[in-house]
Amino acid sequence: MSDLDLQSLRIVRAIADTGSITGAAESLGFSQPAVSQHLRRLEARLDVALVERVGRGVRLTEAGRMLARHAASISLAVDAAAEELAELRGLRTGIVRLVAFPSASPVVVPRLIAALAARHPGLSLTYVEAEPPEAVEMLRDDRADIALTFSYPGDRDDPHGSSARGLTVRSAGRDDVMLVLPSSHGEVRHVADLADETWIAGCPRCRGHLLELCGRAGFEPRIGYETDNYVAVEGLVAQGIGVATLPRMAVESFPLLPGIVTAPLPHAEARRLHVVTAQGAERVPSLAAALGVLEDVLATGTR
Repeated sequence: MSDLDLQSLRIVRAIADTGSITGAAESLGFSQPAVSQHLRRLEARLDVALVERVGRGVRLTEAGRMLARHAASISLAVDAAAEELAELRGLRTGIVRLVAFPSASPVVVPRLIAALAARHPGLSLTYVEAEPPEAVEMLRDDRADIALTFSYPGDRDDPHGSSARGLTVRSAGRDDVMLVLPSSHGEVRHVADLADETWIAGCPRCRGHLLELCGRAGFEPRIGYETDNYVAVEGLVAQGIGVATLPRMAVESFPLLPGIVTAPLPHAEARRLHVVTAQGAERVPSLAAALGVLEDVLATGTR
């Protein structure tokens, strides 16, 4: 529509992100009256209200929310064009916003930052840590460019289903799941051998795979302790307080504590890694470069 322009879309998007016209003006570096005036002209051109008053603030109408949803992909396309022009001029700069799950922070992210700096010194990478559902939401809200996520087999809350519709989800290998046991424990041939043990599990949202794993082995785990802190899990296991499962990335992120042994579960139980982006992200040179480096880092670190 000739009545729309990129600046207008960015203003609507900023209102969605900040929740106010004042916040949008500050984030864009404009004055509040200038944003208000621009918004009024846009509503007049479109002949539809984009914001509505709520108490002392404003919120987007249905039409405003629709424009805000499209603003992210349109901005991405414009960024792609700008960067392709920059490539033609020999410029290799850009900022890539990465979000990834916690156990990737000590294992994957430092190697990615170092490799990206070595291969593409003009690129900058920012990083935020988030679990997969939040990471996918950040990507959809245009608060991240690349999301490194995971899913477990049979995961009923897999964030790569309907919530990722319209995004690109690439398979990025696997991360084996390990049994973590006291070194004094006898031989374990199958998970069913641990039916009588006390288990250390993550938060209710994070223990889905453990429940599925034990359910397939014919028992419900007796969960006595709850923590998402991997070091705490190993500390509890080392004292013989319970048994647990941890992803290999978590186990390899710090030296194994004395008094612990680990054993990998079958590959079918491994969590699957995914790289999620907006559709067409590979057309943006900076994102294409970062995706290529991330692919290499994951290939060498998840064999």
